[in-house]
Amino acid sequence: MRSSFARAGMLVFLMFSATFAGCFGESDGTSLPSAESLSIEVEGGSTNNSMVIPGGEWVATTFSANSDMSVFVPYFIQDPGSLRAQNGTVLDLRSGEEITVKVLFPPRNDDVVLLMGAYGRENWPIRAADESWLMWHDNMSSGSAVMATANEDVGGILPWIVPANDSDGAVVVKHLTTVRDQRDDLSEENGVGASGGWLNGRDVYEWVDFITDETPDATDPYDGAVGYLDRWIGNANPAYEDAITYFEGVMVGYGLDVEVHRFQSGTLWAVNICGYKTGTVYPDEWLVFGAHFDIAPYATPITAIVPGTEQQGYGTRTGAYDNTAGTSMVLTTASVLADFDARRTMVFCLWSSEEEGLWGSSAFTGDIPAGVTVSNYLNLDMAGINYPGDFALSVYLGPDGSGDVIDQPGMYHLAEWIGADAFDLSYQIERGRDEWAATGESPLWQNNYQDTVAIYESPTARSDHDSFQQIGVATLGWNGVVDGYPCYHKTCDKLTTMEDYMATDNATGEANLVHSWDIVTWWAVYAFLHMDQVPVPNE
Repeated sequence: MRSSFARAGMLVFLMFSATFAGCFGESDGTSLPSAESLSIEVEGGSTNNSMVIPGGEWVATTFSANSDMSVFVPYFIQDPGSLRAQNGTVLDLRSGEEITVKVLFPPRNDDVVLLMGAYGRENWPIRAADESWLMWHDNMSSGSAVMATANEDVGGILPWIVPANDSDGAVVVKHLTTVRDQRDDLSEENGVGASGGWLNGRDVYEWVDFITDETPDATDPYDGAVGYLDRWIGNANPAYEDAITYFEGVMVGYGLDVEVHRFQSGTLWAVNICGYKTGTVYPDEWLVFGAHFDIAPYATPITAIVPGTEQQGYGTRTGAYDNTAGTSMVLTTASVLADFDARRTMVFCLWSSEEEGLWGSSAFTGDIPAGVTVSNYLNLDMAGINYPGDFALSVYLGPDGSGDVIDQPGMYHLAEWIGADAFDLSYQIERGRDEWAATGESPLWQNNYQDTVAIYESPTARSDHDSFQQIGVATLGWNGVVDGYPCYHKTCDKLTTMEDYMATDNATGEANLVHSWDIVTWWAVYAFLHMDQVPVPNE
């Protein structure tokens, strides 16, 4: 982070407008199936009525009916025809029928629900954006209604879900419990609870650890270390070029089409590394995910910096927080989405020259090919020193138009919808809403907070999302402490420093960092999947 300060909305709208076996709502007289009449089997073993299923991964789930019914699955599913992700569906099952669908159950919420109704039912209740499904269970007056409609995807089979005016009365709710996979070589101190699944925060941690590794390496002529240090923009900086070559190779290894874009900015070159996977429905609509890989350069000659001196001068060799963390999350995200069939072209970019004034991202947005539009942009810059540590996690969106009201309700409520249930953060989001209303953005970037996740429209744009807002694109981003971090753009911006700041009474700094990166990376991927199905317009 630099120092200076119609249809597109329909599926998004449904999420902001609305366990245990039981019937909720006023009955319309139609007989309802019992919760026990639906059996669930998952890939690798049957759950039946014990209801323990894998969380945080795409799992083949077989729904078997012992009576006629419809089942509303309010989670991401992979349509068996298009093989693309969609936000929920309704399954119509006759007695004795079954269907197998891949479902992505929440990665950080053990409690999930399925809603059941009479066969052929179209309308259903939906939770409010800022509550989990179990909170909805406690107060069915919240939320609103949705309905099943024809699949709009090329090759799609299962119904899509769109807003409705009527929930159509009572439902039966079937409660299931998820268990997330974990590595067996880690402990709680290492954040083992966030080490498994489709993606995970432990992978991000290990990327940061590797990239910032200062262990001397006599065979490395570029920075003399195991990691990829000294990533300062500048002509003929060998360490900078070495990092570009390495990150390019990583993305090529993921199977992406990779381009190293070089743009001249004054007397220097801005270099962006972007991996592309062409969309199979809307190839000329780009959904961009980015973070800057450059770090703050020294303001004084390197020889004047005393190794190991905390907070000396300006500049860093490692840039663990700013912005190896964001770089690592982009690499982690690209690794899982590269194998996914998306409607829109997925673009994963590592920007250079953010610290000099957004040179890389602004050059990219100024050179978009004719006929191509950017549907949405997601930004990662300085995320990690935040909740679940004793600091706020900021989920910022824009562009901000008025400063006193939410100008981007679609993006705002999408962020709430994801965080409240998939990560079970309703309480933390409520605290963040109150803090934002009382104090605004600046304190969230500086002060200590407990259990605080603030979703807000940012009045400032101090990172690469500004380049996309300038061309009219609605953006979403994540960060933690900024100006309150004493190692901001300093020699002490290292992984060990981050761990020190994230240590709490009940967890190590390492564990909290792993869980922090798990939350942020999953949040970004969930948003990515939503935006691929229906982009969020700039309102």
